[in-house]
Amino acid sequence: MNLIMISAMYENGGNTTHRMLDGHPELHVYPFESQVGTPLVNDYLTSYVPIRYRWPEFPMDGEPERDYELFWDEELKTYLRVRSRSKFKDCGLDMDERERRREFVAYLKDRPRTRRTIVEAYFHSTFAAWKNLRRTRSERAWVGYNPVQVLDVDKFFKDFPDGHMIHTVRHPFAGYADTKKRPFPLSLERYGWTWNLSQHTALVAEQRYAGRFHVLRFEDLVADPRGALGAVLELMGFEWDDACAAPTFNGQRLTDIQPWGTIRKASVEAHDATKRELSAKEQEQLAMLTRVMYDMMYEGRAERSVAADAVIA
Repeated sequence: MNLIMISAMYENGGNTTHRMLDGHPELHVYPFESQVGTPLVNDYLTSYVPIRYRWPEFPMDGEPERDYELFWDEELKTYLRVRSRSKFKDCGLDMDERERRREFVAYLKDRPRTRRTIVEAYFHSTFAAWKNLRRTRSERAWVGYNPVQVLDVDKFFKDFPDGHMIHTVRHPFAGYADTKKRPFPLSLERYGWTWNLSQHTALVAEQRYAGRFHVLRFEDLVADPRGALGAVLELMGFEWDDACAAPTFNGQRLTDIQPWGTIRKASVEAHDATKRELSAKEQEQLAMLTRVMYDMMYEGRAERSVAADAVIA
């Protein structure tokens, strides 16, 4: 089993990509956001993005039981420990955390203590303990999703040189409009600069890790899932499967992507409508902040939408 990580700036379609890969028969797809970050992460980005969205760090003299607790993993741990308070309380996932913890510790028993093996234990234990997981017995990769994971792309490929990372990018107007629906949204300026940093890092990674780092436009994903996502799957060594044409959870079709993300519908119409939710002043300010990276990320790729071009120009 190898690892594929999905990355995306907030409300840029990472959850949509995650849910659309869920149905692929050769992939074990993590149920919620993976949130692999640990409290030991401490660098220049610590005050910029939440620790839960970082690549983890561990004490090399630690114990597996403590390693398990170090993973932030708020969404799954909340579901397992206080289901009534989880936004996924009705999703139907059946898992015993005691069994998950036992699988985690057992995986590390006879393996070298490295960051890679600890991350492997995290994913292995999740699927080993998932009682009602839809299994095909053809799975050969794990898939995780951690927002802005791209900011730790070098650490990821140091640990998983044979892995892949998919970075989903969405028009900043739509992303910010959906972010504003959060209880504690980022300011327009903070959102714009974080969006810029994510896309700049992604473009560098696309060259540095050619063939293993893949940029996926959300607009292409919802307009032509087979063409956009199918192309990425092919680059990763997988064939297209029609189950990936729509979002699913554990193989069951989702009519509404919430609560997996603020994006509710994976459609061109919903995306375009979301872009138009911003005021003219917000559009002007965000266009000024993101113009350079927008042009670099979208120029030369699939045709940009007329509406987006008109505003950005």
